[in-house]
Order: sequence, then C-alpha cells, then structure tokens
Amino acid sequence: MKLLVIGSGGREHALAWKLSQSPRVQKVYVAPGNGGTAAEPDAENVPLSAVDELVHFAKNEGVYLTVVGPEAPLAAGVVDAFREAGLRIFGPTRAAAQLESSKDFAKRFMARHGIPTARYATFEDAAAAKAYVEKEGAPIVVKADGLASGKGVVVAQSVAEAHAAIDRLGGKLVIEQCLQGEEASFIVIADGAHVLALATSQDHKRLRDGDTGPNTGGMGAYSPAPVVTPKVHARVMREIIRPAIAGMAKDGTPYTGFLYAGLMIDASGAPKTLEFNCRLGDPEAQPILLRLKSDLLALLDAALEGRLENAEAEWDRRAALGVVLAAHGYPEAPRQGDRIEGIPAPADDCRVFQAGTRTQGKDLVASGGRVLCVTALGDNLRAARSRAYAAVERIRFDGMQYRKDIGHRALHR
Repeated sequence: MKLLVIGSGGREHALAWKLSQSPRVQKVYVAPGNGGTAAEPDAENVPLSAVDELVHFAKNEGVYLTVVGPEAPLAAGVVDAFREAGLRIFGPTRAAAQLESSKDFAKRFMARHGIPTARYATFEDAAAAKAYVEKEGAPIVVKADGLASGKGVVVAQSVAEAHAAIDRLGGKLVIEQCLQGEEASFIVIADGAHVLALATSQDHKRLRDGDTGPNTGGMGAYSPAPVVTPKVHARVMREIIRPAIAGMAKDGTPYTGFLYAGLMIDASGAPKTLEFNCRLGDPEAQPILLRLKSDLLALLDAALEGRLENAEAEWDRRAALGVVLAAHGYPEAPRQGDRIEGIPAPADDCRVFQAGTRTQGKDLVASGGRVLCVTALGDNLRAARSRAYAAVERIRFDGMQYRKDIGHRALHR
C-alpha cells in the first residue's frame, strides 16, 4: 500500500523512515519532503503543499493513509478536507487543532476542564498587557496566541524584557505565570476516547549551551526523560492527558491524532501543562521513533479504528539522543545554500534525519533553520550521547551551529 506524509522537516523524515518499515507499505510519498526523504529507498518527494492538491494526489494515487507532520496544515483544515473526500488521514480536525493554533483557546480549555496550568491573562491591547506585566512582575512568560514555529514564546526575566516582547510579538497575546521546575515532553496517540502513551522525552529549546540564548524550535532531544518517573507518568495521564481527551469529546471536538503536552514538573513531582501541540514534537520525534520497535502503521490504524484501548507499543530498552545542527543565523535569519558534507551512512544505532535540506545538482545544501538531527541509540544516555556527537564531528557545513550539552539535565540527575 501507499502512504502520504505531509511536511518537510526532520519529524517528517523520521515518520517516513519508520512507516516504510511496515511490511504492508510499498511506498511513502512525502509532500513536499526534503533532501533526506528524497534519498530514502522507499520514499518519494512530491512538490505539493496546497490542501486541494494533496487531496487530489491522495485520491489519484490510491493512498491508503495520510499522516500530517506539522501544525500549519492541521490549522488550515487538511484533516477536514481529506475526511470530506472520503480519505483516511491521521490528525486532529481544524476545530480540535485549536489546542495548538490558539494559546488562548488552549488556556480557556484547560481552565474549563480543570487541567493544571499556569495562571494567565489574554490581551489584544499592548498597553493593557504592559500594565498587567507591571502588576505581576518578572520573570513572566509572553506568548503569541497563534502559530509561531516554536519562536512565539518569550520567558522574560525583567519587566523591560516583557514589554519588548509585547511590542515585538504584537497582536493577541497570552501572558502567564513563569512556572519553575524541569520541562518534559509527553506525547500520546489518541483515538477520540483512548490514548496510547509514547516513550517520554525532553527537548532543549534554547539556542546555546547551558539553556541560554533565544528560544528555538528545539536544538536536541532525548528519550526516555528520567524526570518523568512512573509516579509522574501516572499523574500526567490522570490529571492532564485523559481529562484533555475527555474534555475535547465533551466539547464536541473529539481528538484523534498525536497529542503533545509540554510539561513543567516541579520539585515535588507535580506536573503542569505549559502548552499542547497537535503533532509529534520535533526534535522529540527523532529519538522516540528510533526507539519504537512496533509497527507504527498498525498503531495509527488502531487509533483511526477506535481500538487503542488494547494497543501496546514495544520500545527499544536503549536510550536515544538527537543533536540538531542548525544553519548560520538561526533562529532569526538562517542562511541557505551552504553545502553539507560528511553525513555518515545510516546504521542501526545512528541515523541522521534531515530537515532544512535540499539537493542542488550533486550537492546537498542547507535550505532551512534546523538542518539535520543526528540521532543515536546507546545502552544508556551517556553512550547514546557519545555516539551522536561522534557522528556530529564528521559533518561539516559553513556556519553550522549546535549545542554541545544535549542531555545535560538527565546526566546531572
């Protein structure tokens, strides 16, 4: 059978690679894909992005299932359009995807359904937002209401920094209490009523070592996340994930797809929800999918058919860690066109998932902010980290930026 993956990032490369391993899959189309998906033996890039073009392509090619990678097509209603055309697609509807596409929607949803999250207020007037910041003090978090590719959040350490963020982000803003603790990513597959938790993970949002510099879409990730102990895991499922799925159903927008809860876990192990995303995380998807031993297509089928209650996923006992290599100037103004050399051949314990890449003649060149995610397995996190960084050292492109401390929180534990 044929599958279609929508998107062009490292997450989509990882999805295409994992889905192609299913014995039932003949080919995975990726729209529009990248240099990495173009090189996968069982994948093929198709230069499409408009919803109507994707629907037409899936119908014409007899695509069995479409999997949506990024948030923008979900917010644009790609799932609704495919369903109306009688096509199978995995992801939430436009209404359900508001959990990510509107921070204000998500906060009101959490308040309505008793899901633990930070205290907040929503503003469309900059003066009122600044007055609120003056009253609350810093540190304080300023968020753009809509989609911002992971760059619409400012954790302001001073009132002046918060005011500058209000001016820069503009439009509708959510301003919230700055929670203290350790962050983790908690991702599940949902079928509208039941969920299957994926392996836990943790990413690194800041550009530079020591969690400094501007927020990015993510500079690296690892799985499992030691901060999510079995006790914390049970609390997250009980207090956040299950109430979210039940709340969406109660509100008339049942949720099917990947659901990502960004968590802050305090010193006592109490989790609060920083945000919801309606997709696999990126770069969390890369280490998670490298560890997944089950047939991903079978799990997605179970979700679409409402059979998740009895589904189980098998995981590699080893840890996985991914290091993102970013372009010169990322995240503000990434440079394109730099030639990439030295990518090691794929191995069972180390794969380089491509994101912002394209082929130019015989060369592979950078075409986006986050260029590659070098992902490796190891008997423990330290071993996975050593393997990943050994591969990183073989790769070269002008202006290459990466963090040298991915996994530091887990190792310090």
